[in-house]
Amino acid sequence: MNKERTFAYNVNRGGYMLTDYQRKVLRILYNYNSGRRRLPTVHELTVKTGRHKTDVMVALDALISAEYIHWDDRSDTANIVILEGWERESEKPKADRRPASVYNNNNTDYWTQY
Repeated sequence: MNKERTFAYNVNRGGYMLTDYQRKVLRILYNYNSGRRRLPTVHELTVKTGRHKTDVMVALDALISAEYIHWDDRSDTANIVILEGWERESEKPKADRRPASVYNNNNTDYWTQY
């Protein structure tokens, strides 16, 4: 099954976490809109992402269902309305942090031992 067709369920919010590819498409949409004052075409999205049109459309559908974008008239990507340009804070993957005790407080080991 296609990776983009499945969603990772986020139990904290009750929503869906975006896949890397979906986040990439969202960032391309946002950056095009802010930098070029227009939204990219589907062809430009395929060029920028290196994926086929079907993959782009699946990612756009996922962004619609997760309410990151709104796209009523699907005849052109210029009709896309970006609701949120970044992944929601509660849906971002959490990185494991090292405890503070692992690090040396005075940080001199780096300069004296390496």
